[in-house]
Amino acid sequence: TPKGLVRINASPALSQGFLIPRLAEITKQYPGLDIDLATDLRTISLERHEADIAIRLTKPQDGDLIAKQLATIGYGFYGTQEVCRQVESGAEPVFVGFDEVNGYVPEAIWLARQFPHARVSFRANNQVSQAMAARSGAGLALLPHYIGRSEKNLYACSLELVPPPREAWLLTRRQQRKDLPIRTVAEYITKIFATER
Repeated sequence: TPKGLVRINASPALSQGFLIPRLAEITKQYPGLDIDLATDLRTISLERHEADIAIRLTKPQDGDLIAKQLATIGYGFYGTQEVCRQVESGAEPVFVGFDEVNGYVPEAIWLARQFPHARVSFRANNQVSQAMAARSGAGLALLPHYIGRSEKNLYACSLELVPPPREAWLLTRRQQRKDLPIRTVAEYITKIFATER
């Protein structure tokens, strides 16, 4: 029976918009297993032992890591029915986006390049917060479908341009591949993504 603490790192959007309610179930299946989920945009290092498992939206190019592809994540623009109707009728889109501190995030860079003169009426540091602002009518948010489709009052809005999908990867350290708690949690996360693909 796996016992002990397993530290996981994933982005705020992936953690809050998808992972937390599903991953929390494992603690009921294995009462001796504890989860520490760091939901930072800043990358937590596996090699410096800051985390045992990481879920990344880019495949690592180096390091002594095992990388397993979990899913391909698609994106779309989401807003209220009224905002979508206006944009689809030809109005200039107004966006909800990332704050300046997180302007390096690939979705923020893509949006700035594709819509360089568009107004960004509301900025937040993660896509769950952006979805909430879009739900309030602040504008269109560029969201992963797993967030946009799960929000009751958000609708997919047709814009010609959407960013390319991104791959989600599960990373573990090679030397810990036989560690029972880490292996159990890694297999559980893989199963979550496979089930909800």
